Amino acid sequence: MSRRSQILAAGLAASLAAAGTLHLVRPRVFEGLIPAALGSPRAWVYGSGVAELACATAVAVPATRQVGGVATAVLFVAVFPGNVKMALDSHPGARSWARNPAVAWGRLPLQVPLVAWALQVARGSQPAG
Repeated sequence: MSRRSQILAAGLAASLAAAGTLHLVRPRVFEGLIPAALGSPRAWVYGSGVAELACATAVAVPATRQVGGVATAVLFVAVFPGNVKMALDSHPGARSWARNPAVAWGRLPLQVPLVAWALQVARGSQPAG
């Protein structure tokens, strides 16, 4: 595995670990992203935090990096509807992240490079040949 691949994997693992930890430590910040139809927002926030930590661990370990990269890409796609909800609900008086519409809407296209990053980590973990 190249040095660049290792750096990309370490950066992705660190980002996922930070996000997962934030979901568990400050769940209220993320609760507004969960559609009411899904039930308890806290359960979904905790679940996504645990999923991010699991993906971080899988990406950090070379033996599981390929599956971890793919799982991370799937996770990034799965949380996209929450980001859309945040953007649709955004206004200056909103709770937490949805307070700034420019930030809320600006996050949406960022999912594309995040998915690409995860897939690049998965591909970079494959032996050459």
